[in-house]
Amino acid sequence: MDPTTDNAGNTGDASRARASLEALRAEIAKAVVGQDPAVTGLVVALLCRGHVLLEGVPGVAKTLLVRSLAAALELDTKRVQFTPDLMPSDVTGSLVYDTRSAEFSFQPGPVFTNLLLADEINRTPPKTQSSLLEAMEERQVTVDGKPRPLPEPFLVAATQNPVEYEGTYPLPEAQLDRFLLKLTIPLPSRQDEIDVLTRHASGFDPRDLHAAGVRPVAGSAELEAARVAVAKTHVHPEITAYVVDICRATRESPSLTLGVSPRGATALLATSRAWAWLTGRDYVTPDDVKALALPTLRHRVQLRPEAEMEGVTADSVINAILAHVPVPR
Repeated sequence: MDPTTDNAGNTGDASRARASLEALRAEIAKAVVGQDPAVTGLVVALLCRGHVLLEGVPGVAKTLLVRSLAAALELDTKRVQFTPDLMPSDVTGSLVYDTRSAEFSFQPGPVFTNLLLADEINRTPPKTQSSLLEAMEERQVTVDGKPRPLPEPFLVAATQNPVEYEGTYPLPEAQLDRFLLKLTIPLPSRQDEIDVLTRHASGFDPRDLHAAGVRPVAGSAELEAARVAVAKTHVHPEITAYVVDICRATRESPSLTLGVSPRGATALLATSRAWAWLTGRDYVTPDDVKALALPTLRHRVQLRPEAEMEGVTADSVINAILAHVPVPR
């Protein structure tokens, strides 16, 4: 496959947009230590107009990461702590009776923002979890039969704890499939943890990002220019077939009861294009597909109980498939 000329990347708007998004790493690093893959994943999701599920144990800066991203992109952000007694209207908004006008008026909920942090989403019952489905898929909220569009850009960043299951409500497959990426937030390395403690000893306050020096380096205009450029990123037919072969292999895996749906294949193609553009190319390579396969597919497959008991993970199954499926040359 021969590279095509990078027409989109050579335009002024696209080049400035790429430079601005690359600057996010340095800006977010002022507040968050050592989470470059998660930062990249969030940017890819914004470029693809998708949503992100962040999974990690408490205390690994999941919330701080999302807040820092919003500050560096000059986006409006709201946080909802999902609890067992949270109602759908607490997320979407509701009609409130105005005694002065003797009429009902709509009071928008926290979902009407650019970046919604849904903290511990698996702690709320399915009824409230499902209140996000329309917002995530249709980018609107329907109250009293009237659709109300959400701001643009709009991204849901939901967090969940992978080790605490008591009192939680696992997300159903249909809702997991609505998340473009599932990013795992690991514990920091020894040196990164030393850096974290050194910052706190020097007076760093995670609640005051402005004092930490986090400044806006991009905004809605740069995101829109980047999305236009990503849409022009060339995909060779062999790459399309490669994506399809990977997803079809998950449906035939003996370790899985549920493989990747066509929506998942579409998502993998979209994230691969965004990653290719971010790395400075206007064409997709097999390595781009491999780089985004785990975060894009790991939450779209379901392990067989016997495989899970043997220590098999979704990531190990996908890695085995990537090693087996022929790579286009």
